[in-house]
Amino acid sequence: MECLLPARLTMFPLLLITFSSVIIATGLKVWRRRHFQKLRQARGCDLPKKISAKDPILGIDSLLGSCKSLKHHRYLEHATNRFAEHGTTFESNMMGTTVINTVEPENIKAILSTAFDHYELGPRRKNAFTPLIGHGIFTSDGVSWKHSRQLLRPNFSREQFYNLSLLEYHIRHLIDAIPRDGSVVDLQDLFFRFTMDAGTELLFGKSALSLLSETDGIDGNFSDAFSRCQATMTKNYCLGEISLLIPNRQFKGDCSFVQAWVDRLVKEALRSTQRETETVSANPKAFGASSDSFMPKGRYVFLYELAKQTNDPIILRSELLNLLIASRDTTAALLGNMWFEIARRPDVWAKLREEVDGLGVEKFTIAHLKGMKYLYSCLDESLRLHPPVPVNSRTSLRDTILPVGGGDNGKSPVFVSRGTIIGYNLFAMHRRKDIYGPDADDFRPERWENLRPGWAFLPFNGGSRVCLGRQLALTEAAYVTVRLMQEFTGIEGKSCEPWRESLHLTCCSYGGTKVILTPAQT
Repeated sequence: MECLLPARLTMFPLLLITFSSVIIATGLKVWRRRHFQKLRQARGCDLPKKISAKDPILGIDSLLGSCKSLKHHRYLEHATNRFAEHGTTFESNMMGTTVINTVEPENIKAILSTAFDHYELGPRRKNAFTPLIGHGIFTSDGVSWKHSRQLLRPNFSREQFYNLSLLEYHIRHLIDAIPRDGSVVDLQDLFFRFTMDAGTELLFGKSALSLLSETDGIDGNFSDAFSRCQATMTKNYCLGEISLLIPNRQFKGDCSFVQAWVDRLVKEALRSTQRETETVSANPKAFGASSDSFMPKGRYVFLYELAKQTNDPIILRSELLNLLIASRDTTAALLGNMWFEIARRPDVWAKLREEVDGLGVEKFTIAHLKGMKYLYSCLDESLRLHPPVPVNSRTSLRDTILPVGGGDNGKSPVFVSRGTIIGYNLFAMHRRKDIYGPDADDFRPERWENLRPGWAFLPFNGGSRVCLGRQLALTEAAYVTVRLMQEFTGIEGKSCEPWRESLHLTCCSYGGTKVILTPAQT
């Protein structure tokens, strides 16, 4: 008894602290609920509809439904059906975290533009992406993001950036990789290799050359390592913080390999910039018309231009890897998805064929491309039907409001408490029949003759974070399409099933883009 008494006395403070913590936490939760209710009422807000779940605490049943659809490559269809059932804005529970899902253009406009400062990317994307691409324009918020954008934006306005001769060099490799004997080819795979080759040369001054099957490209399998990294990043994004507990040696090794290759080129660029600076300092007259003479072969290279603005090797590596993900995947997904559709549509192919034949020139310019209205309608229709980044999200930094989505009719404002995740689904929004008509699920380029959907069409995001490379992506996709149609006059689609998504960092066709192309007669 004498020995037990001190132990009981020792346990009492611990029990008291635990009990007090539970009481305080419960009290705070009740207070916040009442506080939010008062704020909602004061601001004329109403609650959005909520998915009813068998598990109201973690929403496990809802999560399992999403996982099942992901496994069968039908998650986007599953998510679209949820909006059809619950309305254009609804609330769900993701492992105990409140998520407001929306396809309302006015809400997305608020998130990306009018209330931009009220939201951030959130930790999920940063934790998943930074091991490979570091802190750059796609993984930063606030002051860091503004610095990244100010650093990168001027380079996208340079005419040299849109280099058709560079694209043509890699187009020849793409054309040579397509069989001319009536064999089936997966264009989607070739498009990803092409955009990797063109992107690495434009950004780093050195190409991956992944389309040249007899060569190893750049110092080992860079493209394969980069692709494996992206697959792991996608998985880690889905797992959230749980991914931090799962060791992955392959991922770490691939990240190190990719970063080491980029680091070598960054060091080379910084040395060249330093030599140029020293030369000009010693002899100012030497800085004449050839101010870019230190760049490889006098070409425009993004890395060398960026090295004029910062000599921090980590910043250079991070920003360039951020851009490589966008320049490779977005354009390749756009091309693969569009060619999947036109291969099944002889009427669309015939119209495109007529427009390409009407160019009247073998070598054409960007101005010629921009005049091809039907081609750009096809690009827009592909971006609408299969947006390369179909879902996105933001996390609220403060208590704020979404303009619509509350109440039984979905017209009232919605109160958003600090820390709430807002998911916006472009795939579902782009297929809204009240915006795009009863045939919104069909590929019909002609709809773009008079259509101006505003914030209901966001393939390259919008507002302050609108994609800097959107014009480059469209130019590249247009150029590839025209050149392939100059080389091949006929197409036969060989994809046996309807389009299903392969959802990673971007979204492309799960079954690829399998076709037979008929060579032009020479």
